[in-house]
Formats: sequence, structure tokens, C-alpha cells
Amino acid sequence: MTADLPDYFFRVRDNGAIVFRISTENRQRRIEMDEIATVNTRNGNVKPHGEVTLTAADLEAIARWLADRQALLARREVDDILRAVDHLNLTTQWAQSRATEDQLEAVTDTLLLAMHDLRSVLVRKKADRLVTRTSH
Repeated sequence: MTADLPDYFFRVRDNGAIVFRISTENRQRRIEMDEIATVNTRNGNVKPHGEVTLTAADLEAIARWLADRQALLARREVDDILRAVDHLNLTTQWAQSRATEDQLEAVTDTLLLAMHDLRSVLVRKKADRLVTRTSH
């Protein structure tokens, strides 16, 4: 098993990860995980842990993980939005076919305000993109 272990382990947490260097180079061949850094996926900051000096290999592995993680999170974000579109469609069908008057009363104002807010932002962003395209 130990021959297949990666050199690094990234314990994912909110906005990043804690980075561990994996080692089995000890007398008992036990897996040792030494915390070497924290990484922030939002701003790309890498902070060495304690007195650790990060090697070029450490920094390269962290940069590769960070790029992969940011790409994964971006894909998930778009997927979440597309799921929200599906949920809006399901909500429309529910409101049209199954919702009681009391249920509609409970959700209508909140839904209308959220949809108005979303529409306003989307229209403004679309207009900004059109202006940018035509000015270039």
C-alpha cells in the first residue's frame, strides 16, 4: 500500500486546504503526515506551517493542486447554477399544478423578490457584456 501513496495530501477545508507531506521513511514504515502549509483557493495564498521552509517540489505540488481545485470549484459552481435552473422549473410546475393557496402565500413574495433581484443583476451584467463587445 505505501508504494502507491502520493507525496502530498490536501485536507480540504472551507476556502482551501491544509497541506501534508507524506512519508514512510521510518523504521516502522508507518505513514507520517507532516503539516507543511495552508493554501487558500480564493486568493492563492500559501502559508508555510510553523517553521517549515517549502521546497520547490512542495510549491510545485501546491500550485498544481490549487489550479486543479480552482477549476473543479468553477465547474461545480456552474453545475450548481444549472441545478438551480432545474429547480426553478420544478418550482414553476409545482406552483402551477400542486401548490395550495396557503403554500403559495407562504412563498410568493420571497420568490418574487429573489427572482426580481436575480433578473436585475442578469440584465445589468448582460448589458455590460454587450457594451464591452461593441466597444472593442
